[in-house]
Amino acid sequence: MSNAGARIRGLYGVTPDEIDTQLLLARVRAALVGGMRLLQYRNKVADAVLRRGQASALCTLCHEYGAALIVNDHVDLALEVDADGVHLGGDDGPLSTARANIGPHKLLGASCYRSLENGAAAIAAGADHVAFGSFFKSSVKPSAVRSPFSLLTEARRIYNVPVVAIGGITPDNAPQLIDAGAQSVAVITALFGAADITAAAREFNALFDTST
Repeated sequence: MSNAGARIRGLYGVTPDEIDTQLLLARVRAALVGGMRLLQYRNKVADAVLRRGQASALCTLCHEYGAALIVNDHVDLALEVDADGVHLGGDDGPLSTARANIGPHKLLGASCYRSLENGAAAIAAGADHVAFGSFFKSSVKPSAVRSPFSLLTEARRIYNVPVVAIGGITPDNAPQLIDAGAQSVAVITALFGAADITAAAREFNALFDTST
């Protein structure tokens, strides 16, 4: 089975929609230098050729730092570049099919929004970590419905897989989510939009170093 329990912890970087591959790689490297060890490649504006090139380059870069790369949405792409896993949303196809395609050793995450029932179904279908949100106002998904912190507490209590929080997370508000039960926080803007990405990554990871 996958080692999600060991790998899904702390800062979980999610790439912005960036078509400049060299700029994207520079930003990701800065986060890796800051201690990020988990990255999701998500690019909603790239075409198939650009996605393939970026995913391949990011996979190589992440592995250089001992970090895991998870590909959003595209199971075939994750397999093609030998990424460490896949993350699927509610409209991205059956999780059970994705698990069958990637095998037992790759990571498989699922967006469960604000539903514990979604989380239970995802785990039953083969997900080894589950993500909930949005917990704060998000510039990436401004219309996303907010989730209560208690959702993390209950998910942590009833599931035996890592629980990820997402949505408008910053170093200032992340401690509330960690205290509520999040084992990992998925971040786009507060990480890759920071003036000093390396410092931002260190700040996020330090929150988990001091958490119980």
